[in-house]
Amino acid sequence: MNTDFSRQQMIKQQVRAWDVLDKNVLTVLDEVPREQFVPDKFSALAFADTELPLAHGQSMMTPTIEGRVLQALGLSGGEKVLEIGTGSGFLTACLAKLSAHVTSVDLYDDFLDSAEQRLAACGIDNVDLMQMNAIEELPDGTFDAIAVTGSIQPFDPRYVDALSIGGRLFVIVGDAPAMIAKRVLRTDENDWQSDTLFETNLAALVDGALPERFSF
Repeated sequence: MNTDFSRQQMIKQQVRAWDVLDKNVLTVLDEVPREQFVPDKFSALAFADTELPLAHGQSMMTPTIEGRVLQALGLSGGEKVLEIGTGSGFLTACLAKLSAHVTSVDLYDDFLDSAEQRLAACGIDNVDLMQMNAIEELPDGTFDAIAVTGSIQPFDPRYVDALSIGGRLFVIVGDAPAMIAKRVLRTDENDWQSDTLFETNLAALVDGALPERFSF
């Protein structure tokens, strides 16, 4: 596989084609070696517009969704970012390149261990990795941007509470197959506003979906 050519095709034919036009986002997708974050057995699909399976029944988001997440957060380099769901660590690396500091939490220690190694290999050192179930708790403090990498049902206002004033949240909420990607802006201490960005379908965070109702 011609890695550089495949990366450029991913950016031009997939990411840009889905209205990701932010130059900083496109640059970081070009700079971060996605092929190093993909499970070895799926290396041939590193730049394909498809979710890639990870351990524990989780998956790596498509490049187009990753691009939309990064664009929605509008990072300018000085932000403190929270990522909920480290997964492969690829989006973590992109967030780190675009911000001052990233705190990334995941339920699974092996994801955190492999992400730590991959981030170090890329020379990225402005990330703290934490083992945590974000459905039950969140890191202390507030953040300028929060990216939730799995869907939740229903919306959880704790994520807004964790934003600083003027902070942005990317989250996908609702039921399959037509979930809604939202950008939420915290406007003041007690208020926030949200915009619907697009429809998609994304696996839920662990414990992030409501239990199925009984039918009689």
